[in-house]
Amino acid sequence: MLRSVFGRGVLSRVLARGRRGFATAEEAPLKNTVLKSLHEELGAKFGPFAGYDMPLFYPNGGVVGETKHCRENAVIFDVSHMCAMRIKGKDAIAFWEKVVVGDVAELPNGTGKLSVITNENGGIIDDTVVTKVADDDLYVVVNAGCRDKDLAHINGLLSTFKQGGRGDVGIHVYDERALLAFQGPQAISALQKLVRIDLDKLYFGMFTETDIKGIDTFIMRTGYTGEDGVELCVPKTHAAKVTELLLAAGDVRMAGLGARDTLRLEAGLCLYGNDLDETTTPAEAGLTWTVGARRRLEGGFTGADKVLAQINKTVPVTRRRVGIVCEKGAPPRGHMKVFDATGTTEIGETTSGCPSPTLGNNLAMAYVQSSSFKSGTPVKIQVRKSLVDGVITKMPFVECKYHKPAST
Repeated sequence: MLRSVFGRGVLSRVLARGRRGFATAEEAPLKNTVLKSLHEELGAKFGPFAGYDMPLFYPNGGVVGETKHCRENAVIFDVSHMCAMRIKGKDAIAFWEKVVVGDVAELPNGTGKLSVITNENGGIIDDTVVTKVADDDLYVVVNAGCRDKDLAHINGLLSTFKQGGRGDVGIHVYDERALLAFQGPQAISALQKLVRIDLDKLYFGMFTETDIKGIDTFIMRTGYTGEDGVELCVPKTHAAKVTELLLAAGDVRMAGLGARDTLRLEAGLCLYGNDLDETTTPAEAGLTWTVGARRRLEGGFTGADKVLAQINKTVPVTRRRVGIVCEKGAPPRGHMKVFDATGTTEIGETTSGCPSPTLGNNLAMAYVQSSSFKSGTPVKIQVRKSLVDGVITKMPFVECKYHKPAST
């Protein structure tokens, strides 16, 4: 089903993204998530991703069927390969603001937001969701493929931070917990059957600790699909039970990395290792909104001088991340050349691309010269031996449907 609908490049697209910058089967034994047996029972097709043997799709419609089911109903993604951690202590916020560009202190308790971890050159080491549980308690999730380098970077900064006399901060990595992403317009109504709290009052970006039928659970109303939904952090010993409860709570299916990649691209969301890397700055990636107003004035995070120079326009930004819609032709993938409308001048390169089951056309994300990044600009993409017409378009491609308070 996957190849017949999406073409022969889809499986290789997902697997290639798992290899770039990450451990592969040739380099190290692949790890399994705690749900491996359940995935096997459900007939999942597996592939290496970020050092793990991960489900790519299931025999229930494949990538297209899982993508549409997420947009129309609800799906569960096993994202236990991700790295969740807790940072606690009276100096936790002061330390974490050395690590990320965001204004963590200004977050209301029980809320979180996307941020990025930067290096000394202002490049993005990883993107991350940071939640301020309390003034001395942060919940953070980073990417699986970046786990080792992230922890090395964070621990190096922590050592320097403690040498400055502020030592009340500790880090606990949740190796004993699993992560599930429950996404789609019917996800919350299904989950509501299993919890005692009122989920209607849990808005996008909010965090709470509760239980699912007696199983200790962290709930974060967020996701990587553009749909409403949550990410659930549960004990590994109960991960299969929680998954089974969710599957029985409504018209819910499992979904694999193929659909997750398609959904996130439709939503205009970056995949680290493709659309972001250590040579990419927040300004180039269109992520300057993650740099809080106070941080722009005070700096204090790693690489602040480089990041703020681009934000303040004292250093030019020569390339920009853009979305491209292609109506016809073979779908673009990563690392394909982007040309101007004449097809003679190269202006950039794609970083992600796929057919869109939701829109019925082909989508790409790319970095192009700053002079060519305006919406509506016609371009051509070199797809194999052909030049495919495209138009630079604002993202998200598919409207995001996050649960937010009614505007007043």
